[in-house]
Amino acid sequence: MTPLAGILAARIAATGPITIAEYMAECLMHPRHGYYSTRDPFGQAGDFTTAPEISQMFGELIGLFLAQCWLDQGRPAPFVLAEIGPGRGTLMADTLRAMKSVPGLVDAARVHLVETSPTLRARQAATLGAAVSAWHDRVEDLPEGPLYLIANEFFDALPIRQFLRSGAGWRERHVTAAEGRLAPAFGPETRYGELTDRLEDTAEGGMVETCPALPAIATEIARRIAAHGGIALTIDYGGWQSRGDTLQALRAHRFEDPFATPGEADLTAHVDFQALAAAFRGAGCDVSAMTPQGAFLTRLGIGARAEALARNLGGEALQSHRAAHRRLTDAEEMGQLFKVLACYPAGNATPPGLDPMR
Repeated sequence: MTPLAGILAARIAATGPITIAEYMAECLMHPRHGYYSTRDPFGQAGDFTTAPEISQMFGELIGLFLAQCWLDQGRPAPFVLAEIGPGRGTLMADTLRAMKSVPGLVDAARVHLVETSPTLRARQAATLGAAVSAWHDRVEDLPEGPLYLIANEFFDALPIRQFLRSGAGWRERHVTAAEGRLAPAFGPETRYGELTDRLEDTAEGGMVETCPALPAIATEIARRIAAHGGIALTIDYGGWQSRGDTLQALRAHRFEDPFATPGEADLTAHVDFQALAAAFRGAGCDVSAMTPQGAFLTRLGIGARAEALARNLGGEALQSHRAAHRRLTDAEEMGQLFKVLACYPAGNATPPGLDPMR
């Protein structure tokens, strides 16, 4: 049993089972034993690899995407260039490097990072140095003004609740302690008003997930963009509407039981892009359609960029570069599983590379 498992088992013994959301929050952000609080999980030496760590092309294309959005909205200056869940700072570094090709853009940008992990803040500072204006714990703490925001694999780490369809109601999945380990269990059947509309599209025994923190975060982002201009680019894995049990744990690049090693494995769940779009629209913004990552990057010109970089490579470096291109774009890899959705001021044209909402 991990140290955090012991703490949670004692808590459950004292006060009863906890929700999946409470379990995820403790596993990821417990101040002493939380996964993100205590380590740098990225790269081959960590537990998983995100798109910015796969290839510089990912961040470069996002930088050019944001540059075009900035030009299309009249070159606001200054503006807030923000990333939530910025990892090692790799994505922001590649984004800023690409932005330097547009005169005046980097000079107008004020870089703000939303990050709660002290370990990752230190890594971001080492990567970005003086380019960062400030770090924040919450989106609400960002300064007011035009907001150009990146959220790459952020919403998938927000804690979720899980509900099993049972007759005319739902049974919530909890975490309990039994026989020296933590395990999931379902509570009694209950009516949940926010899930009333899901009774029609969820079969008996089917599962629905909700993300309690998502609406408030998305609403706050969209409020700022509606008021001041800008864009929010969300890239994550998931689909249009929550369906089934998507809670997963990743450790040393392998999947494992989400309840086996609390605090020592990454916990995530698929993002409900329908809920994300609804929150953005509810705050007065327009949204693009949910677009596959492969199609988005291809339309932005990743093929041409890949060929340009390949001219200076050979041998294993060239093979690795081509494999990275495939991993980012192929449907069998990240190209179809990962989706892209943008939030932007009402009445603006759909941003480049994205499908319009129909």
